Amino acid sequence: MELKVNSKYPSIDDLRNKAKKRIPKFAFEYLDGGCNQDVNLIKNTAEIREVELSPYYLDAYKEPSLKTELFGHIYDAPFGISPIGLQGLMWPNSPEILARAAFNHNIPFILSTVTTSSIERISELTEGKAWFQLYHPTEDKLRDDILKRAAAAECPVLVILCDVPTFGYRPRDVRNGLAMPPKMSVSNVLQVLQRPAWAFNTLKYGQPGFETLKPYMPKGLNLSQLGKFMDQTFSGRLNEEKIKPIRDMWKGKLVLKGVATEQDAETAIKLGLDGIIVSNHGGRQLDAGQSSIKPLVGIAAKYGDKIKVMMDSGLRSGPDVARTIASGAEFTFLGRSFMYGVSALGKEGGNHTISLIKTELKQVMEQVGCEDVRKLPRHLVH
Repeated sequence: MELKVNSKYPSIDDLRNKAKKRIPKFAFEYLDGGCNQDVNLIKNTAEIREVELSPYYLDAYKEPSLKTELFGHIYDAPFGISPIGLQGLMWPNSPEILARAAFNHNIPFILSTVTTSSIERISELTEGKAWFQLYHPTEDKLRDDILKRAAAAECPVLVILCDVPTFGYRPRDVRNGLAMPPKMSVSNVLQVLQRPAWAFNTLKYGQPGFETLKPYMPKGLNLSQLGKFMDQTFSGRLNEEKIKPIRDMWKGKLVLKGVATEQDAETAIKLGLDGIIVSNHGGRQLDAGQSSIKPLVGIAAKYGDKIKVMMDSGLRSGPDVARTIASGAEFTFLGRSFMYGVSALGKEGGNHTISLIKTELKQVMEQVGCEDVRKLPRHLVH
């Protein structure tokens, strides 16, 4: 697909600044923030950017290729869109906007269990190419039904989440009374009135809800009942006994997201999983943890020939994608960057952000003399 970058917003920082002016404060702070004091949120990106690449200027060189094979499919770039909860709260209809853009650009889009579009709708938009992330239910019957729906939707890859055994403590969200739908305090109402484009689009597309979960939710839940329902319905803590029946049921590719140690990587291999995503949930769960790039290096070196090793958390740009692949990841995922894009530019935000990151990545490869993304590790400064 032709790369079209809006010259008014030539960086992710530009998109972030625009998004901050377009969406209510409670929505922006939910998107932008980490947990506790944001230590790991900041560290994630900062430590990726400590990675340096060596250019080889005198080597023979041809046009670079971003194409990347993963699970039998050749994608047009080595990055995809991370699963993000409550997307429609940040920008109305954003899961559909981003899923369409990912499909048009031939990159993977991962739908979260707790976002605001259904498995079926996203599958329809992507011709069955979207991945699905399962937030583990407490009841086997619910788990099995969701897996059957994902299989019927021809989802090629199931991602199971292991890094939310408990909800992260996020002071901004506590102050904002963030819920689904958001509590309309006087402060929140004033914020909405100051963001007319967001308010208009919310009216146009309707109040966001957990569309995948609607068949399982009692009708007429109020806010306090909704919170109780979610707490009772999902248990984020995974273990081997919970993963085994999923592996037995799921016939497609199975990926574990949230890996932060070699021990968990070994367990994933032992259980017959096809891939892992090294991740710390974008710095939203454990402020006292490592950045994602730190464990990635050792995990990729030790297990990269046994399982597909991918990474998300902290990447914001094309150079960040290059640094992460040079450090050992076979594939990468970004979340906030795409939500900044769609919040800033609406229906054009997905295509713009993908084009921007592709353009940046291609420039890095041209500059260092790398023709194939798989050869980026050759350029790593050790």
